[in-house]
Amino acid sequence: MTENFSIIRPDDWHVHLRDGEMLRAVVNYTARFFARAIIMPNLKPPVVTSDRAKQYREEIRAVLQVDADFNPLMTVYLTDTTDADDLERGHNDGVLTAAKLYPANATTNSESGISERRKAYPALERMQRIGMPLLIHGEVTDPDVDIFDREAVFIERELIPLRRDFPKLKIVLEHVTTEDAVEYIKSESKEGSLAATITAHHLSINRNAIFAGGIRPHNYCLPVAKREKHRQALLKAATSGLKCFFLGTDSAPHPVSTKECACGCAGIFTAPNAMEVYAHVFDEAGRLDVLEGFASINGAKFYGLPVNTGKMNFINSNPAEIKPILTRDGQKIEPFAPPFITKWRVV
Repeated sequence: MTENFSIIRPDDWHVHLRDGEMLRAVVNYTARFFARAIIMPNLKPPVVTSDRAKQYREEIRAVLQVDADFNPLMTVYLTDTTDADDLERGHNDGVLTAAKLYPANATTNSESGISERRKAYPALERMQRIGMPLLIHGEVTDPDVDIFDREAVFIERELIPLRRDFPKLKIVLEHVTTEDAVEYIKSESKEGSLAATITAHHLSINRNAIFAGGIRPHNYCLPVAKREKHRQALLKAATSGLKCFFLGTDSAPHPVSTKECACGCAGIFTAPNAMEVYAHVFDEAGRLDVLEGFASINGAKFYGLPVNTGKMNFINSNPAEIKPILTRDGQKIEPFAPPFITKWRVV
């Protein structure tokens, strides 16, 4: 039995750090594991300009531990009136790595997102020209579409025509959750302009985990976890060695008070144990040998960035106890509790 192993230090290509006291409480869990992270812009109010992204980057850096070796990669939130010139300026200045498309009202703090696909086209045209990646929360918001079908419908109704109109635009379909998405990415990623991130929690749970013995609000996220056949498809994709799939935790902290309530927030906080969960599921699949590519290489290559030089070390050990995290105002944040005992621990 392997007792320890190492991989190149990984990156998180999708994370929510929030702001204010929540940022202060959670940022160093991400910085401990990851050399870089794509920072989501759905604050209140959202990060809609390159100047605000630059300011937010400094807010993140200000609360990092002194010895942290961590580079936040900033994004801007697309709206119906996004200034394409500002996008280009932010990208050229090294402030903006990518832009994020939220369909309006698709998930947490997405009220200001794109109301209709074509309203984003001036921004997307500029992004295609300058080589700026587009990150997509891929769900339709039509109330007539079943919540478990919203990703598959988005691909057919929105993503396919968008890619037809912008064939050279680099796109990441984030936090994929369905066999439909996996098969689409595999079939369309051959020219290197399309990829997908996969979360630790979607590799670990299916939709039953939301209802086991009652409502489990800490297992509720968007896109919502799907049937077991979809979890198996995600696992097969993540462990396939294909370069179009890479790590994005979508770690999304909320206070317990806003999760355990009549209308709870969507989001699962995986930052404290995501890498141990990834290692566990890859090991159980007999594919620890491809974890490094998924976690540390594929994303960097897609974004055209150098692969990290540091190492992350794992030991086969009892996992460290994961305790609720307290913010300064006394609010608790509950980390993800996978449905298994992780056998690997980062040291």
